[in-house]
Amino acid sequence: MNRLFSPIRIGNMDLPQRFVMAPLTRNRAGEGMVPTDLTAEYYAQRAGAGLIVTEGSQPSAVGQGYLNTPGIHTPEQVRGWAVVADRVHEEGGHIFIQLMHSGRIAHPDNKQGLESIAPSAIAAPGEVVTANGMLPFTMPRALETDEIPGVIEDYVHASRCAIEAGLDGVEIHAANGYLLHQFLSPASNHREGEYGGSPENRARLTIETVKAVADAIGAERVGIRISPAHNIQGVLEKDPEDVRQTYEALLDGIAGLSLAYLSILADPAAELTVNLRARFDGPIMTNSGFAEITTKDSAAGIIAGGEGDLVAVGRPFLANPDLAERWRTDAPLNEPQQETFYGGGAEGYTDYPRLEVA
Repeated sequence: MNRLFSPIRIGNMDLPQRFVMAPLTRNRAGEGMVPTDLTAEYYAQRAGAGLIVTEGSQPSAVGQGYLNTPGIHTPEQVRGWAVVADRVHEEGGHIFIQLMHSGRIAHPDNKQGLESIAPSAIAAPGEVVTANGMLPFTMPRALETDEIPGVIEDYVHASRCAIEAGLDGVEIHAANGYLLHQFLSPASNHREGEYGGSPENRARLTIETVKAVADAIGAERVGIRISPAHNIQGVLEKDPEDVRQTYEALLDGIAGLSLAYLSILADPAAELTVNLRARFDGPIMTNSGFAEITTKDSAAGIIAGGEGDLVAVGRPFLANPDLAERWRTDAPLNEPQQETFYGGGAEGYTDYPRLEVA
């Protein structure tokens, strides 16, 4: 347990403990998909995490998937995130913004009629919440090869915007069935040519994106999240050998960059996770896996067992702004209110009581 609360250096940051706040979608952005003062209060309350990884934030207007998710590509959004960064830093925390291009996991009703793009013209299964109710995912347009540099540039621009806003870095979201993960999977990527077909080609866009962002803002300010064999949102990876080759190609392609961290959303004890962990030349962030809520005991077990250098903790931080202090003192925890997770105002967002008034 002592190791869970031991300090660690990540990139150019000194963190006070080994567990950090995971990205959690909250759907509370203001007009223009700008973070609000309430957003700043929410993240400042949780600065005790040491490192916060924000909710997924689109690097372009086309990249938006869900209602009222913040962006990081316009001057207004930069100003909004600057308030967030200042408040978190005032409370002694660090904050990375997760760059999430949703690709085909989107609907035009959620982004002013803009089309969705993907590696291939294959619609995702299921439905999505829109301002007009639940609607099926629409058919995306397959990206032309000559458009791909523009997508990479969107990530670079968003990363520069993040640094301009005073955020400490970015996490590139290549997991959970979103755009970069769609390129990694043979189920959603039916392309031929340099960005499709072989595992190496399917990994190419993620590799090029990570390298371009690291070159633009410094590798010590860049993390990446993957979720191999997550099998979510139609992004299926069910051939173990193909999965292994794909993610080994990805990690080989970014080797030597000295990134801030690699976040692996998967069972930390699984053979693939163990292999990928050994293949990455930097700090590893993990958690209890796809379906498990990470507890103090499970987080301590991950660190003690050498299954990660950091642990990403989600719902406990959502309901407990002072989670680090509660875990340190074995204090009782607030229970998350699931009905207030997505959208709304302060209720279930900034009104969870701190320990001294719990």
